[in-house]
Amino acid sequence: MKKLLTVFTIIFFITILAACGNTDTTSGNASSNSNDEDVLTIEHELGSTAVTINPSKVVVFDFGILDSLDKMGIDVVGVPQANIPPYLSKYEDEKYENVGALKEPDFEKISEINPDLIIISARQAELYDELSKIAPTIHLGINTNDYLQSFESNMQTLGQIFNQEGYIEQQLASIKSAIEQLSEKTTKNGKNALIILANEGNISAYGPGSRFGIIHDEFGFEPVDAGIEVSTHGMNVSFEYILEQNPDYLFVIDRGAAVAGESSAKQTVENALIEKTKAYQEGNIIYLDPNYWYLSGGGLISVLEMVKEIEGALQ
Repeated sequence: MKKLLTVFTIIFFITILAACGNTDTTSGNASSNSNDEDVLTIEHELGSTAVTINPSKVVVFDFGILDSLDKMGIDVVGVPQANIPPYLSKYEDEKYENVGALKEPDFEKISEINPDLIIISARQAELYDELSKIAPTIHLGINTNDYLQSFESNMQTLGQIFNQEGYIEQQLASIKSAIEQLSEKTTKNGKNALIILANEGNISAYGPGSRFGIIHDEFGFEPVDAGIEVSTHGMNVSFEYILEQNPDYLFVIDRGAAVAGESSAKQTVENALIEKTKAYQEGNIIYLDPNYWYLSGGGLISVLEMVKEIEGALQ
């Protein structure tokens, strides 16, 4: 009888141990599922990418996205350090890895970093497949045909990835309010405008739906010429063209100041022909900060600064 009791006792403990083992196994699956839930699938212009929430090692190739992450308090490990806008100059520090140029990434350096996430935009779009072989890569560029919606979508994506949805919504609400107020002032002003890019003595014009078209599409300025061809590099124009269009406001972006640090736009633009325009005679030739407009548009900081610049032109 004692032997039988001993046998049952041993069987009982074996059963308990087995149950404990099954419990541990189940707990492991739950942990894996929990990890799965920490991964987002980001749909973007170039595809669909699985991204870990709160990635610790982020490489950024877009200065608008970089200024947004900076505003959010998110640190990054690598940036292209050439032509960094002055307001983001802290990223020139050696604590950040230099991952090449905007259009020429240093693939070897990026591989060495082994990032958790790479964020790119239009300038690197052709290199998406190659970058994706190194790490999860997402394209957060601006769609100039719907600038504000595109900007909001990009910011909301950052909010999801870094668990800051609430903060992003607050920032977007503030920016949208500023844009609405600007648009009301511009509409009341009733003036038209022409946007040009000055580049080494040449000029090109931009209209609605272009990379600088937010001035028309969202900020409310009527285009002096609604037929300007939409092109990344703008529509080549002459100074005679500007005089013929005779805009109330002439907004100028100096590419040389952005990429080479040498400003030449004023000398190029303010010639005898331009002096005959309403924009010149009424003091409405506005030289926009190329660091916000040319290098880093589409960021939480840059978009608000763009609003402030245009608002300042109306005062």
